[in-house]
Amino acid sequence: MNTIVYLIFRRMRRPLLTLLIVYSVSILGLVLIPGQDASGNPWRMDFFHAFYFVSFMSTTIGFGEIPYEFTDAQRLWVSLSMYAGVIAWLYAIGTILTLVQDKTFQDAIAEHRFARRIRGQRQPFYLICGYGETGSALVRGLTDVGQHVVVIERDAQRANMIKLENLRDYVPTLHGDAQKPLHLQEAGLESPCCEAVVAVTNDNEANLKIAISSKLLHPSIKVICRADSADVEKNMASFGTDHIIDPYETFATYLSTALRVPCLYLMQRWLIGHIGDCRLADPVYPPKSQHWVVCGYGRFGKAVHQRLVEEGIEVRVVEARPDLTGEPRHGVILGRGTEADTLLQADIETAGGLIAGTDNDANNLSIVVTARDLNPNLFIVLRQNQSDNGSIIDAVKADMVMHPSRIIADRIRMLLGTPMLHRFITQAYHRDNDWSCELVSRISAIVGRCVPELEEVSIDEYHAEAVTDALGEGEHIRIGDLLHDSWQRDRQIRCIVLLLQRGEEEILLPGPETGVQPGDRLLVCAGRGGLRRLYWNMQNAGILSYVRTGEVRTHGWLWSKLFRNGSGNGH
Repeated sequence: MNTIVYLIFRRMRRPLLTLLIVYSVSILGLVLIPGQDASGNPWRMDFFHAFYFVSFMSTTIGFGEIPYEFTDAQRLWVSLSMYAGVIAWLYAIGTILTLVQDKTFQDAIAEHRFARRIRGQRQPFYLICGYGETGSALVRGLTDVGQHVVVIERDAQRANMIKLENLRDYVPTLHGDAQKPLHLQEAGLESPCCEAVVAVTNDNEANLKIAISSKLLHPSIKVICRADSADVEKNMASFGTDHIIDPYETFATYLSTALRVPCLYLMQRWLIGHIGDCRLADPVYPPKSQHWVVCGYGRFGKAVHQRLVEEGIEVRVVEARPDLTGEPRHGVILGRGTEADTLLQADIETAGGLIAGTDNDANNLSIVVTARDLNPNLFIVLRQNQSDNGSIIDAVKADMVMHPSRIIADRIRMLLGTPMLHRFITQAYHRDNDWSCELVSRISAIVGRCVPELEEVSIDEYHAEAVTDALGEGEHIRIGDLLHDSWQRDRQIRCIVLLLQRGEEEILLPGPETGVQPGDRLLVCAGRGGLRRLYWNMQNAGILSYVRTGEVRTHGWLWSKLFRNGSGNGH
């Protein structure tokens, strides 16, 4: 508001002074110029009547000459004052119109309205800094599951694009620089409803400053940042940043997982997929017995090269500018990889896998096409840099696609939407491939070909009223009891409990005999309709009694009749 007032007074200073001078001189002239009363006696207008006459004269209403008819001198002065006033008002109105159209003034008004709206926010929200490819994917993913977000974007065009997006919820957007603490505060950083700050701009230094400002202004808030530099990651960690996501290291971890535990990699892709997508990913089996060719030794190339070497795989690197990127100990093959000669030097004909990892999508596509002509059996890993190239990237049908923005968005969506999933996957990394394959089979059986629904279910009065009431009466309720079908008790609903959290204790894949307690949190993986049935079992005392014991605590004749018929007919 101070900025708006300052802009108004700065722009309107001269017009207001002009109006003040014109009105003052006009009033003074009417007071000094002698007139005549009705009897022809000399008379001078006082300041009150002069002010009154000049005021209604400027409105062009024309009440007439007061309190007596004017002399010629007075009429001449009034004529001059009238034209002077019109000119002064035209000047003032023109300045006002110019001010209203001024971009700085419009931004100040929009910023004030935005800050006032955020101050009135009463629902939990996440503050997203940056609306590029990563930010837009993250905003869509969060709003699709009913989460509220607020966005700060420095680029005006991208900030305006949010209004054109077909999002499920309205997203308040501030066109501003998230590096400025004032803009973070206006966007609700210090609001009790702000649950996390997410910095996903394409500038490491900007993300670092956002992380520092957020932790200093609101020490207890969760901060998640994108970073692709080891130095920046260390600096962020020193300020207590909760999660630092490097897309290149993250994908390198995925590739290493696919090499060692293919079923765990497949399960992870299923669990972090987008709800409603009925195209479950197929398993991939990267080769380990043959050498790999890595084209591009930048940040991504270095990350995957290190993981392949750790897996005991021979790697041959193709790089056009080793003077800028550096090179591994065994050297590089000079070239971009788009030429057949360069790939032949890397023995592409006998290679098992190829990583097209440059920062240019056209070059990566050319590398893949050229390499497949020489070796059709290659396992292809393709880096996608721009979202707009998705259709042509899909046409290549690579075995694995590395899209930095999508990787970051999916990872942050998991950390914010289902943080228990992150802990589940962390624990699953310590299990073998057979364990993962068995779980993948169980998940496939309940979801079919669609991405599973994931939800964190709390054992409390809001989510599980019947369960908490029964536990309060001293009854013992097991997880297996909750998973019976309320229409046919000998069948199971389409749900798997992946993780049980009880205080600091976490139980991976709790068995059906595991009891639940008030305050427990369950990470539930469900097929279509599974969560609805689970909540129905937990919130209704009659249903809970039936799925546990086969008997219904009746609440009336109709209820008893309905369930007696339902259990007898198997409906």
